[in-house]
Amino acid sequence: MSLEVHHVVDASPDLPDDAPVVVLSNSLGTTLAMWEPQVPALAEHFRVVRYDTRGHGRSPVPPGPYSIDDLADDLLGLLDRVGVEKAHLVGLSLGGMTAMRLAARNPERVDRLVVLCTSALLGPAQGWLDRAATVRAEGTGAVADASLERWYTPAFRAAHPGSVEAARAMVASIPPEGYAACCEAIAAMDLTEDLADITAPTLAIAGADDPSTPPEHLERIAAAVKDGRLLVVPHSAHIASQEQPGAVTRAVLAHLTAG
Repeated sequence: MSLEVHHVVDASPDLPDDAPVVVLSNSLGTTLAMWEPQVPALAEHFRVVRYDTRGHGRSPVPPGPYSIDDLADDLLGLLDRVGVEKAHLVGLSLGGMTAMRLAARNPERVDRLVVLCTSALLGPAQGWLDRAATVRAEGTGAVADASLERWYTPAFRAAHPGSVEAARAMVASIPPEGYAACCEAIAAMDLTEDLADITAPTLAIAGADDPSTPPEHLERIAAAVKDGRLLVVPHSAHIASQEQPGAVTRAVLAHLTAG
């Protein structure tokens, strides 16, 4: 059963009411605020729907564990609530996993797909279960510093201390149960067989320096879907949408407006 997740809609004032919709799905440990660098450009062309994954931000925090199908159900319910039959989906990390599951399971609801810094199978499962246990015992602040080391390259962290501190605060703000239960969803997830069922034209974007989901994870996705393309963004770790916002936004726009 889907949850009513918190969402916001952005669109330029002169955009028609029937403009196409793009939904942005956030990563583990973030809120919908992570997409702020992309919104102004996307909102010139689309109704931009951002939401907080269950257990994150202002969305409900039911007790875990969660499954990737739970997260896909939430996204499907959101499409119904905003009244769109078919939308573009853009997801990073956990958001990409959610978007891939929905695109494979409900292909009639997905127009074009962009997945960033994500994976169809991200083991070992025990590592995710251990992280869930840590967060339940000590809170999300206990994993914030390790998260930032994966999210951003050393050069970015040195050059943008304010952004890094804001990201640290965002991780620490996530409810422990929501974060932990999403870790359990990743631990149990295996989308490798789903990829062949994804018919939406797919752009897979990798950060060249991403230690969490290295480019080969995105290369496998691009090769396995029916219509896939890989883009590797240089000088970027896991949150490529923030570390290289210009390159990512241009690539997303080009893919979603193609043909």
